[in-house]
Amino acid sequence: MAANVHGQPLQGCSDDPLTGYYRDGFCHTGETDSGTHVVCAEMTEEFLTFTAGRGNDLSTPRPQWLFPGLKPGDRWCLCALRWDEARQAGMAPPVVTEATHIGVLEYIDEAVLSEYAVE
Repeated sequence: MAANVHGQPLQGCSDDPLTGYYRDGFCHTGETDSGTHVVCAEMTEEFLTFTAGRGNDLSTPRPQWLFPGLKPGDRWCLCALRWDEARQAGMAPPVVTEATHIGVLEYIDEAVLSEYAVE
């Protein structure tokens, strides 16, 4: 069973919209997940604008990929390095640490994640 950043069982991030690299609602990761989609984050308008400006438009629906497009308040599994890039730019969305995979600690310190934590 996968663990979260607290070493506890990984909780689900979102079923609506269905998130995760494997589209199972969890921020699981594996060898084929080159983006390391392990940060469960609550979308904000600022972050969605920021990431679109970096070439990753998460707001526009993509029906061919069964992607509904995200809006503020939605929870989504983000790439660890994209979340940290947004943090460094002052645009990081809040993090649901109970649903954030422990693998994120290879990239981001737990104390940093705690600063952005929401329930």
